Amino acid sequence: MERKSLSIGQKAPDFTAVTTQGDLKMSDYKGKWVVFFSHPGDFTPVCSTEFLAFATMAKEFEARNAQLLGISIDSNPSHLAWVRAIFETTGVTVPFPIIADRVGDIAKAYGMIADDVSSTETVRNVFLIDPEQKIRAILIYPLTNGRNIPEILRLLTALQTTDKYNVVTPANWEPGEAVLVPAPKDYSSLLVREDNQESLGLDCADWFWCYKNINDK
Repeated sequence: MERKSLSIGQKAPDFTAVTTQGDLKMSDYKGKWVVFFSHPGDFTPVCSTEFLAFATMAKEFEARNAQLLGISIDSNPSHLAWVRAIFETTGVTVPFPIIADRVGDIAKAYGMIADDVSSTETVRNVFLIDPEQKIRAILIYPLTNGRNIPEILRLLTALQTTDKYNVVTPANWEPGEAVLVPAPKDYSSLLVREDNQESLGLDCADWFWCYKNINDK
């Protein structure tokens, strides 16, 4: 399978894989959000802290109808031993599947291997995939630096909020805060917005820049 570069809006490539929780396909998760993330290798310090953080927050992702799914080029026995080591060290069980991608076909299909960094290790990719199996966001971190798991959860929540209410989210938005409504696309809509801010539930800094509180919906 050739190495690819995926983009936001593309359909997530399907695959069949061996995991710590049995065989699965990406298409098995249609109807759910998927947080699909790669790590460079088992039994490494940064990856161990990331998996501990994902495991600790797993119920938060589950509450948002999201499936966590990890992958590296390590073998399934290595994954199983590592999951066991994490439990023995911390008392935390890793509740999500970890894919064994020994040949690297899945990593290559998702563009998870950066040749200028390593020809074998996957960098720290995160793909947020929606219930229609469309890629909605891609985050890439280097081998040397761990991901911020609360930020991944925040971005997932922002995407779900955008879909549910047809809104957008401002910089540094956190769940529960006011959102933004898309700018008007024609002049008549601009005038309607300017003349009816209160009835529309808007708080506008300008005609194109309006906040809306959705907390009581």
